Amino acid sequence: MVVDVVARATNLELGNAGQRVTVPANDRVEVRFAASTVMAGDVQIQFAATSGDFSDAATADLPVYTPATSEAFATYGVIDDGAIAQPVQYPSGVFPQFGGLEISTASTALQALTDAVLYLVEYPYDCSEQLASRILAVASLRDVLSAFKADGLPTPSEMESAVSADIDRLQSMQNYDGGYPYWRRGFESIPFNTIHVAHALFRAQEKGFNVPAEMQQNSLNYLRDIESYYPSWYDDGTRQTLSAYALYVRNLMGDRDSQKAENLLKEAGLENLSMEAIGWLWSVIDDEEQLDAIRLFVNNHVVETAGAANFTTAYTEQTYLLLSSDRRTDAILLDALIEDNPQSDLIPKLVNGLLAAARQTQGRWGSTQENVFVLTALDRYFNTYESQTPDFVARIWLGDTYAGSNEFRGRTTDTSETLIPMNYVLSETSSGGGMQDLILSKDGPGRLYYRLGLQYAPTDLDLDPLDMGFVVERRYEGVDNPEDVTQDADGVWHIKAGARVKVTITMAADNRRYHVALVDPLPAGFEIINSELAVSQPVPQDPTSPDFKYGWWWWGPWYEHQNMRDDRAEAFTSLLWDGVYEYVYYARATTPGTFITPPSKAEEMYSPEVFGRSGSDWVIVK
Repeated sequence: MVVDVVARATNLELGNAGQRVTVPANDRVEVRFAASTVMAGDVQIQFAATSGDFSDAATADLPVYTPATSEAFATYGVIDDGAIAQPVQYPSGVFPQFGGLEISTASTALQALTDAVLYLVEYPYDCSEQLASRILAVASLRDVLSAFKADGLPTPSEMESAVSADIDRLQSMQNYDGGYPYWRRGFESIPFNTIHVAHALFRAQEKGFNVPAEMQQNSLNYLRDIESYYPSWYDDGTRQTLSAYALYVRNLMGDRDSQKAENLLKEAGLENLSMEAIGWLWSVIDDEEQLDAIRLFVNNHVVETAGAANFTTAYTEQTYLLLSSDRRTDAILLDALIEDNPQSDLIPKLVNGLLAAARQTQGRWGSTQENVFVLTALDRYFNTYESQTPDFVARIWLGDTYAGSNEFRGRTTDTSETLIPMNYVLSETSSGGGMQDLILSKDGPGRLYYRLGLQYAPTDLDLDPLDMGFVVERRYEGVDNPEDVTQDADGVWHIKAGARVKVTITMAADNRRYHVALVDPLPAGFEIINSELAVSQPVPQDPTSPDFKYGWWWWGPWYEHQNMRDDRAEAFTSLLWDGVYEYVYYARATTPGTFITPPSKAEEMYSPEVFGRSGSDWVIVK
């Protein structure tokens, strides 16, 4: 048959709307129409074919995407009095239809802490460390939980009775040397447990609980001579950290020994002490030269993003003796920073980092030690910065334009969000000569926490890689024949039509990240091969791939969930430790043409200003 084929479309410019082809008997002919899109949105196409008395027609709807990628910038801060003015530079080279200024305000840095306290209250085992941790948590959070009226917790009287019972249980466990074993009197006293119990007894007494004086005095005597109780096989790092913790607790109990603390720091050397030991010694040392050295050392070892901060610590074979962890270290140094320099910008960032860690583990931290030290530090934070009940109004202006207000009356963990669309931001900043002030004011008592964020999408479709918290790289490989996929000297990918392609995304994080999304857009000429679908071909499996092993303890991919979509592949995890990870999926090059592929992108979903991207890619399928 000789067949006339015609096409018409909306939102599409057709180079040739009609063609005549010959179709052999019992066969088919592919007909291609050259076309270019007009704008992002939807395309509706109608095809018709006629041959003599025969005719047929069909319609199709297709989405049209702009091959752009989103980016974000944010700054965080607090206002105790007055107002702040944040200059907003005209964001040139961005799409006006996407993004804008995001203003988040809140009256507390503390999110719901109920799950962390419940974890300790309901912990099923009652060794001396766990009893002490439970006492510390309930005693420390007494003020915070009363202020926020947290739901789901036992009544105050029930928790107070439990603390009293735990103190009695610990008293029955105390050895004659003043120390505490793990389970019962008569067994060897454990140095760490003894320091920790003494810490708990002091905090409980400070919050009004009854602690037998003899019990506390015997614990203090043990701490004064802690070094004589170390087993011979304890290494120097373990001894130094225990001694630092003992000095910290003695100082809390009114038995300050600055000379011993300064000698320990001098003999060990600042660079040889654990970050926890440094945090514990910080409040005991009087020597200004040593204090300045500690401040510089701590500032040089913090990892910051726009909204959060944390410390990374190296561990040894004897770390189990100290029950150490990164988050406990963050909490100890947060507590020390609040005491040393309450105006430090690091303090709210460390709080944000710790709360982010709790959000990805069901509202609590990973162990009894992490929970209790974080809660103790947050108690100090609350009583230092949030002792006033909030009763204020936050108001927002962009230049001379009033953008809105949020009221905070009483204790609440709610966050208010205000969005100023990008098209309005562009008009305001352009009329202001490329710059306008975003003004945020607070009227009334309490502390205002804010996040000022800018989300945007660059109009430049040929983007270079960018590291704002992640390093991301993408590469393509032929599955059935390596020669199906090649890359020329200019970086352009050449792929054989119909070939199966292995897509590998490499992502590197230099520190732990939370709620991570890794997204890889497809070239428009690709279709993902989803092996979960019955109609898809099986894809190769490489058991040696890093995709199959996440750390030494878990056999499986690093991600918790993935989506295979028409235009992109996505992988998600709530916690990503520092390291290098690979994400692999398979696609088929289905449509000949030249395609621009937006960068692969990794970001923290709740802090999108922490992100990274690969470069854009040109892909030619033929």
